[in-house]
Amino acid sequence: MIRTMPVVHSEEIDLYTRTYYSLLRSSAPIRIRSLEETHGAMNSSLHQQAEDEVIDVSALVYAALRLPACILETSLVILGQMDDVFQREGYTPESWTPVRARARRRKFFYEPTRQILAAYIASVSDIDDLIPCLTTLQIEWNKLHYYLVASELDIKLDDAAETETTALADLFEEVRQACNLSEADFAKIGQVWRGARLLEVLRLATTTRLDLQITVLGAGLSDYRRSVQYWWGKVQEASPVLLSKRPIYFVSSNIHSMVNLISGFAWEMREHIFDYVLQYNPENLKEEYLQLRADGNVEAQGVMHNFLYYTMRLCLDRPELQEALVTRERAVGVTRVSDAHCLDVEAQIIEMNKLDPTHVDPRLDCIAQEDWELLRQSDAIIFNIDYPLGMAAYHILSQVSTAVGRILGIYILGKAATLNGRVGDVMIPNVVYDEHSRNSYLFRNCFSAQDIAAYLNYSTVFDNQKAVTVRGTILQNRDFMHVFYEEGYTDIEMEAGPYLSAIYEDVYPRRYPIDEIVNLFINAPYEIGVLHYASDTPISRRQSLLSKSLSYFGVDATYATSIAVMQQILKREIERQRTRRDDR
Repeated sequence: MIRTMPVVHSEEIDLYTRTYYSLLRSSAPIRIRSLEETHGAMNSSLHQQAEDEVIDVSALVYAALRLPACILETSLVILGQMDDVFQREGYTPESWTPVRARARRRKFFYEPTRQILAAYIASVSDIDDLIPCLTTLQIEWNKLHYYLVASELDIKLDDAAETETTALADLFEEVRQACNLSEADFAKIGQVWRGARLLEVLRLATTTRLDLQITVLGAGLSDYRRSVQYWWGKVQEASPVLLSKRPIYFVSSNIHSMVNLISGFAWEMREHIFDYVLQYNPENLKEEYLQLRADGNVEAQGVMHNFLYYTMRLCLDRPELQEALVTRERAVGVTRVSDAHCLDVEAQIIEMNKLDPTHVDPRLDCIAQEDWELLRQSDAIIFNIDYPLGMAAYHILSQVSTAVGRILGIYILGKAATLNGRVGDVMIPNVVYDEHSRNSYLFRNCFSAQDIAAYLNYSTVFDNQKAVTVRGTILQNRDFMHVFYEEGYTDIEMEAGPYLSAIYEDVYPRRYPIDEIVNLFINAPYEIGVLHYASDTPISRRQSLLSKSLSYFGVDATYATSIAVMQQILKREIERQRTRRDDR
């Protein structure tokens, strides 16, 4: 018997979130330092040393990777949903310098004269992500500042000659010892700020103590809805077909894997990619390539395709190659849509009647030649979006479900933390507890372990799992996670709950409920598929999410799950076309 998740509260986390939401109601910017005490008290699993004097390097690295580099020279951070929200308050970020974070997909613009950073937000989840990241960075940066000032290394850092490699290494060793950092921890800092940039950052740390301020310009729900409506308007303008008249398969995944599986471009460019890897050894992938090259069995061919998909993005070093890729994608029915002035969520419109069997990944082997003829009669669209953060998923799917002709299936593929597996493992839930709505959603997941296992080379797949959708990665502590684990919830992520809330509203004639067991087994008019691959193991090992990305190691799970999604869509559409043919 499935019972609802017990009401899980962490008074410290609740106090922290209540504090920043109440302060953000102010018409004036608030100082991040006013949040430091409640932030430290929640004892986040990703920032466990917030209240200690020692530098929590893993937390510093985590926050630095999710914020643009200019944050170290920023005084004010302003949040808004779209251009006109900023403009009505007198800001014009569209004319500022665009900047990016290495490990978080969000539109940022920087104005260096006034030291203002503008961040475009799509939902309250962006606030729950940005505020803890900014607070984490400020706490740990100011510890670094304290140690460097106390050690009086500012003169040496200022006089350091960047060309004297040996002398610079000796100076970095002095910094490491002055900050009481292990060699491994100092190496983590060096991975974020490499080479001469590290020296520049350490110099800045000796002179600059962060005192960030932040304000939210558009806080109403209508502002979030308008930003999604604007985004959808841009999608419709760019679409080669009338989406309101077409049935769609909705996919939330990423901007590369689904397209790579159907374009065939990486395989055709393999010799160029191999030469590039041998010559430049990007991300130290040369040894991996040589090992794959020596292995000629069938299994290795699937791995080689994954290798090509991953490395292709590193070596499109000439404009003509990029143009050739765009041309190929258009030929197989792919239209990409993105806009600089709203949500940082790329959409891909894939016309199924333009798929070319000569270009698809050989692992998509479920289709006979006569079935490709059926697909050429299809009017269906695969609508793939770059998976959004948290509640933005709810706003986007709510908009899509009201605007398209008919939804034929919803497939959600993304990263998650696992409490019982390893990084790279795949989890298939059929129960999701959503912290936003406090609902326990029960649904029939159209995927099972057998659908994924054949395409996994290194990892394990677990089905019949229970997932928890949390409000933010930093807004968790170990006690909080242990409550989940004791109830059998092993999959922690940020999007499934909001997507299921949007599905509920597409199925039932009312807004999603609060604190209920919601059964989507019976009334869902289309199949639902949810696949998560593990990017973090927060209970057993903190370092994976904090200091590493999935990088090449994650390509195995990414393409195993993407193949399963594409296989499922192709099978469903062939069945639909066969039924339509027989009915005529």
